[in-house]
Amino acid sequence: MTAQDVVREVWRPVLIRSVLLRHDRVRGVDLLVLPERVVVLRGAAGSIVGLCDGERDVAGIVAELSERHPGAPVAEEVPKFLGELWAEGWLR
Repeated sequence: MTAQDVVREVWRPVLIRSVLLRHDRVRGVDLLVLPERVVVLRGAAGSIVGLCDGERDVAGIVAELSERHPGAPVAEEVPKFLGELWAEGWLR
């Protein structure tokens, strides 16, 4: 199964237990804190991951972000980004 297959399903993404979303106030960036690693999230990535609560499906996340960021290419970019996070093993 590819990342795109997962995103096409009615998937309700959520971070796996060992991955935490945190905000670094000193640097003003969102972080994914993983065992033995920290990933700095740039741009709107933190707000996308913040919506991955297991309650919203991908379409719901896209709809929410489309309201927040009118005119942004949310429908194209968000599913791809979520697929990449799934492929890394950070979302289930």
